[in-house]
Amino acid sequence: MIKTFLIAYYSHSGNTRTIADLIQNMTGGDLFEILPKQPYPENYNKCTEQAKREINSGYKPELQKSVPNIETYDIVFIGSPNWWGTIAPPVATFLSGCDLSGKIVIPFCTHGGGGQGRCFADVAKLTPKSNHREGVVISGNRVNSAQPELEKWLQNIKAINEI
Repeated sequence: MIKTFLIAYYSHSGNTRTIADLIQNMTGGDLFEILPKQPYPENYNKCTEQAKREINSGYKPELQKSVPNIETYDIVFIGSPNWWGTIAPPVATFLSGCDLSGKIVIPFCTHGGGGQGRCFADVAKLTPKSNHREGVVISGNRVNSAQPELEKWLQNIKAINEI
């Protein structure tokens, strides 16, 4: 049986987008960029201050659009930068607004030194009726050379063998 893949991601600096593009190239899945209605400030310090306030208050920003026909996907990759130890608020909004029950959910995150943090645990909390597979963590300074690591990861979790 052919599995259908969705790669949904939020990227502020472009690092998570790069990883999402690589996963898309290896799986043939559909890309969906999670975009808040109100973009985050381009200025790094202003962006991180806003993100910290939102995370601490549990705020979930409104998104520009949702995935049409989410029910048609079998495997959903969820990508986010690690912001203050967790997923970016737009990713939390996306996960809270989608029914991913019974689907395979596979997280990936990029970071600037904070590693995985609670990113994968928080994805799992927001998708309790999904089947979860091991995620991958990529440092922002390694995104442009991450393809071999991603290929190995996708093979290990049997994502690319499900096609």
